[in-house]
Amino acid sequence: MKRTDKKATFGQQATKVTQLADTLSQAISRKEFLEGDSLPSINQLSAHYGVSRDTVFKAFLDLRERGLIDSTPSKGYYVTSQVTNVLLLLDQYTPFKEALYNSFVKRLPINYKVDLLFHQYNERLFNTIIRESVGKYNKYIVMNFDNEKFSTALNKINPARLLLLDFGKFEKSKYFYICQDFDESFYQALLTLEDKMHKYRQIVFLFSKGLKHPQSSKEYFIRFCEEQGFSYEIQEDIENLVVQKGAAYIAIKQQDVVKVVKQGRLEGLKCGKDFGLLAYNDIPSYEVIDEGITSLTIDWEMMGNEAANFVLNDASVQKYLPTGVRLRKSL
Repeated sequence: MKRTDKKATFGQQATKVTQLADTLSQAISRKEFLEGDSLPSINQLSAHYGVSRDTVFKAFLDLRERGLIDSTPSKGYYVTSQVTNVLLLLDQYTPFKEALYNSFVKRLPINYKVDLLFHQYNERLFNTIIRESVGKYNKYIVMNFDNEKFSTALNKINPARLLLLDFGKFEKSKYFYICQDFDESFYQALLTLEDKMHKYRQIVFLFSKGLKHPQSSKEYFIRFCEEQGFSYEIQEDIENLVVQKGAAYIAIKQQDVVKVVKQGRLEGLKCGKDFGLLAYNDIPSYEVIDEGITSLTIDWEMMGNEAANFVLNDASVQKYLPTGVRLRKSL
């Protein structure tokens, strides 16, 4: 066979049609087949990969739908467009990560194939995904495993092909990145709410043990409270939370936002009147919960658009997105 990769063994995690189509797509991405090149025949691919002729035919149909190949009676199947394979590796699913993903893929043409994976803050899984992805993708868009240190597994990837997202309080001058600032930008966003906060006798930062959020945010929360003269508390025991009248709560996790609202109702308290609530990272439901939950957030759609620009145009980007405030009735 002409310029083909080593013989693949197809497993059960996806259909043989999808696996064969992806294998051929990767070969096109690696320029083993150039635009105008004929692909091996159905009989050749059937024998090479040990699959039925019908499987090969359906894989060709898949690639044609992607806009990568076409066919003519005289030429058989041939490459019409180069494919770009992209790995999008995020930490875990949240509605704002979905906003990032949707804005990202919306900008990419049909011949860009995005594999979306989550490492779930599991370092072994993160390292395995990176190790097994090396050489398979044209671009790597990765949320690092840790905010404080660069994951050494990423050294296997060409820096020109790698874009780091979200976390980034580590030396990254030789890499492209679009990150949040969980420290000074967090502090500045709180400052814009100073007048609102003065209605409350205490500010409580809900920061449970094991929370996968930069610990340094606690330092900047304390700085804000002490400089502005607020009484404050950092509460780790969220399970036994009792919502107090006259307190304002800062919640990072969506589950904690719901917990505060529900516990407040059990105490006969109204959010935005008897107690305040400030969420971290905005999601659509915050617009309607208890007449609206105020949030601190970056623009996740902008992050997705910037990442797409990196993929499409090889854009050199090193940027921290500003943390903004979406003021609603919970404060």
